Amino acid sequence: MKILLTGAAGFIGMHTAQRLLKEGHEVIGLDNINSYYDTNLKYGRLNELGIPKSAILYNKILTGHTGFKFIELDLNDAGNLMALFAKQQFDIVINLAAQAGVRYSITNPKDYIESNIVGFFNLLECCRTFVPKHLIYASSSSVYGNSTEVPFRTTNNTDSPVSLYAATKKTNELMAYTYSHLYSIPCTGLRFFTVYGPWGRPDMAYFSFTKNIIEQQPISLYNNGNLKRDFTYIDDIVESIVRLIPKTPVATSNEAAYRLINIGNQNPVEVSTFVSVLETCIGKKATIESTPMQPGDVYTTYADTSEIESITGFTPNTSIEKGLQRFVNWFKSHYSIKN
Repeated sequence: MKILLTGAAGFIGMHTAQRLLKEGHEVIGLDNINSYYDTNLKYGRLNELGIPKSAILYNKILTGHTGFKFIELDLNDAGNLMALFAKQQFDIVINLAAQAGVRYSITNPKDYIESNIVGFFNLLECCRTFVPKHLIYASSSSVYGNSTEVPFRTTNNTDSPVSLYAATKKTNELMAYTYSHLYSIPCTGLRFFTVYGPWGRPDMAYFSFTKNIIEQQPISLYNNGNLKRDFTYIDDIVESIVRLIPKTPVATSNEAAYRLINIGNQNPVEVSTFVSVLETCIGKKATIESTPMQPGDVYTTYADTSEIESITGFTPNTSIEKGLQRFVNWFKSHYSIKN
């Protein structure tokens, strides 16, 4: 199938593209390559897909590895986005593009409105005009806020987001449902739980922790590390996405062709324990500084994964010991660290 993959220069996007190409799909990756974090990492991911930095020009389609093409394009560029849809006639749309980061949303709210809401609206308008067989888009476990109902189920109330990032993701879910209902667009929203692994985002704690431990710099643990996260390894995320592509939701007389699915490891781990495992993988002890709970942060994330297992027969299951060792190995290799 011909698949549009937005956020292709991102962490999840690059890994998803690689897997889709192995499956034999034709993939057109889209990204605006913004500077929220080091763009060298984004260009490095694109290079892994056969797209050299030197060749990239805005709104120009480039050919990379067999089956892969890339276009630098912003979802806010509604005219060129619609033209791309008209020309390519995508079978599947996978939207992983978004302005990420909980804490950044507190100080830079406009970026989230423009990218996560306006950009997503433009994408939905394209899907309204050129209806794909399946629209799969990234949501987030952040929509659950500080819910005390664990594990988190997609039927839980999500009306109390504690960050603007979470609010934009909740808005995406509502927008997608409405478009699915009105225009018969089959939609699946994926609530990702703390994704980690090689080529990850440097603003994530595990990435900065690794860097600081190796460099023998202190790391900050919020709330003394007494927070639990359902850490989910990147390969499990990608496996879930690929398996869901043909599992198109079907409309009934009462419901739109729409669903929400948790993608998590269903095994919350205390952040302090996570650090201990990371120390073992690196072979160095961390210098720990405790800091207060941060605005927008939550105490626990915990995915109920019964839906993904029921629909695809797969449940994310990579242990943090295995996942973190793979990440540390990549980190040392990528940054040429010998010990």
